[in-house]
Amino acid sequence: MALLSERFEERRAVFLAKRPVSPLDEIRGRVFAEAVAAAAREPGMYVLHAPTGGAKTIAAGGFALRHAARHGMRRVVFAVPFISITQQNAAVYRSLLDPLEEDADREPVVLEHHSSVSLDEDSDEGTWARLAAENWDAPVVVTTMVQLFQSLFSAKPSAMRKLHRLAGSVIVLDEVQALPDRLLNPILSVLRGLVERYGVTVVLASATQPDFWSLSKLDGVPRHSMVEDVPGLFDELRRVTYEWQLGDDVTWQSVAEDIEERAGDQALAVVNTTRDSARLHRLLTEGPSGPGPVLHLSTRMTAEHRREVIDQVRTRLKEHLSVRVVSTSLIEAGVDVDFPSVYRAWAPAESLQQAAGRCNRDSRMDEPGRVVVFRPAEGGTPKDLSYLAALEATAEFFGPYPLADPDDLEALAGYYAKRYALQGEDHAMGERIEELRRTWDFPQVAREFRMIDDAYGQSVVVVRPQKTAEEQDAIWADIHRLRSPYPSGPGCLRRLQPHIATLPRHEVAEALRSGLAEPVVGDLVVWRGHYDEVRGLDPQDREDSSAFLV
Repeated sequence: MALLSERFEERRAVFLAKRPVSPLDEIRGRVFAEAVAAAAREPGMYVLHAPTGGAKTIAAGGFALRHAARHGMRRVVFAVPFISITQQNAAVYRSLLDPLEEDADREPVVLEHHSSVSLDEDSDEGTWARLAAENWDAPVVVTTMVQLFQSLFSAKPSAMRKLHRLAGSVIVLDEVQALPDRLLNPILSVLRGLVERYGVTVVLASATQPDFWSLSKLDGVPRHSMVEDVPGLFDELRRVTYEWQLGDDVTWQSVAEDIEERAGDQALAVVNTTRDSARLHRLLTEGPSGPGPVLHLSTRMTAEHRREVIDQVRTRLKEHLSVRVVSTSLIEAGVDVDFPSVYRAWAPAESLQQAAGRCNRDSRMDEPGRVVVFRPAEGGTPKDLSYLAALEATAEFFGPYPLADPDDLEALAGYYAKRYALQGEDHAMGERIEELRRTWDFPQVAREFRMIDDAYGQSVVVVRPQKTAEEQDAIWADIHRLRSPYPSGPGCLRRLQPHIATLPRHEVAEALRSGLAEPVVGDLVVWRGHYDEVRGLDPQDREDSSAFLV
């Protein structure tokens, strides 16, 4: 760990020397310096609270490696909520930690482990990654929160095989505001147990840091803050102004017209449902021709398709080309993009602030970036209890004057307290699972603990028409292996992950009845219908607010 910490800081310095100078470099340097200085403190529960664009990913890595070296810890595990961020962060950490090309005979340092990672079984690196992934036998692991917590609460040996690797490690939870409220009690209880009994240091990193210490599960646990003057840092990094469009006259049509007329050549619109994203995207593409392409992102697109679009967005932004994007919230937490204008549909406060973090991210504009928060009359809203509580708390604290904007830390603290109070810590936030743990009913715990709510989404394999004949044949070969009565091994599912999109379960049932989809294995199906080259499995004009998928 001492060697890796030194390598990380040396390569970071080289990287900064080569990249274009940013107005935020001095502030980001201070955040990094405070984080690595905090590494000398004792193991425990740490908070990295810094605004979006404050280089939390690098600061957290610098802290974790130096802290592990200082205290003789064995491993660093980075866990993030979304696969897109996992892939982005893994690429950053590999560039700073993995052996260089001239040292190709050495084993890699960074293991990227999640459902969409490609483990080439014919390569030496693929063999290492496949074996290491079974029990996280690597110095640095980049994974998803789903992988981490489903393993911690699992009753299956295959999932639990990696748990002993967590003892004596540093666990960094990035974008921690994405942890589901309905599971907070068991999650915080387990994190506390890892810190108090297994020599683990936990880092909670976010720009919208939830007030977990207001909940009983962390009562009495010391809180170590890496950044001393968080309010001052937020004041320095204010880069946007908020505009509120919350009246009864706001419609999808008016939002589309506002984007056309006022958003400029580069704009991002983030909405709450896949159906809303398709609707706004159609309005923008069917209206007057804009200055450039209108791109789309949602989980109705395959993982590979989404990754291609994100790469295209970054390229056009970097080359100062026109681009407009309509996306669900999958782009707003941790994805490194920088737009001069961002539109965000009414949502919980942390989502509003995270979306604003995609605006004027590097502070290169002469004027503050423009963030428009809008509430269309026809907008979809999920019926989940925690989401509705978050919306109610948001309406109480945030909005046009005299209410606060989402960057107000005092209002944000009041928001979280109200949000948790509305749900009731003793029953709605995973206390049922805690009761099962207290009675040692771990098989039932495993059945009830679900990071992803399966009630909303079902996996659909899509053989995109854009793939070559050879690529399509390879996808179908894996589908046939899964259908075979003989064991196929995990490789088939792993190879299919980039080609999987998500649909609401009732739409999958309808597609099966109409012949647009066919069963594969379990509840996995293969799509036989049309796949739009821009919007993926486009919901067309069928109205159903239950299509809440991000």
